[in-house]
Amino acid sequence: MTTEKRTTRRTVALRYQAPDAPKVVAKGFDELAEEIVRVAKENGVLVHEDEKLVSFLARLDMGQEVPDVLYHVIAELIAFSYVLQGKFPEGWDIPPGHLHTQA
Repeated sequence: MTTEKRTTRRTVALRYQAPDAPKVVAKGFDELAEEIVRVAKENGVLVHEDEKLVSFLARLDMGQEVPDVLYHVIAELIAFSYVLQGKFPEGWDIPPGHLHTQA
């Protein structure tokens, strides 16, 4: 007798609209999770995969803000995604050649 462990894919989508905290705007399992990721990528939304982070975020309700305990982690991910997209805060003076945004 063999036992197969079924892997469930979980996805949580957050939306950040300053000055509010990031909020849960979509979440799902299995096929719905795949669809959320597909739609996000089609619309140029960067996708970050972190099994432990999504396991915590999946417990939040739709529309719920990210709790304080995770706010710093989420803020760093949002800031990093901005840099990857070439977006920088006003006043940042980055010398040419000092930031590589392509792998």
